Amino acid sequence: MSIQDQVDHRSKKLAALIRDARLAARKSLNKCAQLAGVEIDVLRSWEDGLSAPSLPELEALAYALHRPLHYFWGERVKTVDVPLTESMNLPALIGIRQRMVGALLRQQRKNANLSLAALSEQSGISRTRLNGYEMGEHPIPLPLLEGLLTLCGGQIEALFDQKGPIGQWMNQQNAAQDFIKLPPELQNFVTRPLSRPYLELAWKLSNMSADKLRSVAEDLVEKISKYDR
Repeated sequence: MSIQDQVDHRSKKLAALIRDARLAARKSLNKCAQLAGVEIDVLRSWEDGLSAPSLPELEALAYALHRPLHYFWGERVKTVDVPLTESMNLPALIGIRQRMVGALLRQQRKNANLSLAALSEQSGISRTRLNGYEMGEHPIPLPLLEGLLTLCGGQIEALFDQKGPIGQWMNQQNAAQDFIKLPPELQNFVTRPLSRPYLELAWKLSNMSADKLRSVAEDLVEKISKYDR
């Protein structure tokens, strides 16, 4: 399958997922476009599969619809109760993220020891266009970005927002989902106020290097041995 075939197939699936997410959130095209900071014709084009959002645009849409980003890599689901998210200047954030994604794509290409010319030959995208993508001058349609990353040996997850406002919100949603998956007894333990010191200790230990952990363990064993004597 050529990269263009992959792009076309992914665009159609993404279009269905975007429309389902909007309908599940009970948002009109106009309201959804306003929340996501895009023109209504752009959103309609995404849902019709005529074009595809860039990763930053999809992040903004996921935030506006209160959907985890991985939703758009899964199968269609129907959800009716959608909590509200805090209002943000999403168009400005999209512009910043476009440049960041371009820079990350360039880094992935260099890590793969691919020149612009080589990537252009493999992808069928002109060098001028690829350079514009890497410089953040043009948004990269998500299906095409995935195809380019595949040629560079990279993964789309490496480009997800992690530290920005939307990225922090997504991390909170993922953490909430992880908590729900815990056995009931662990959920009860985590939510008990008396458990907080143990959780804080576990957090501190998780941030220690292997050498530091080994030193702490050896010191603890030594103290226990002295106590037993």
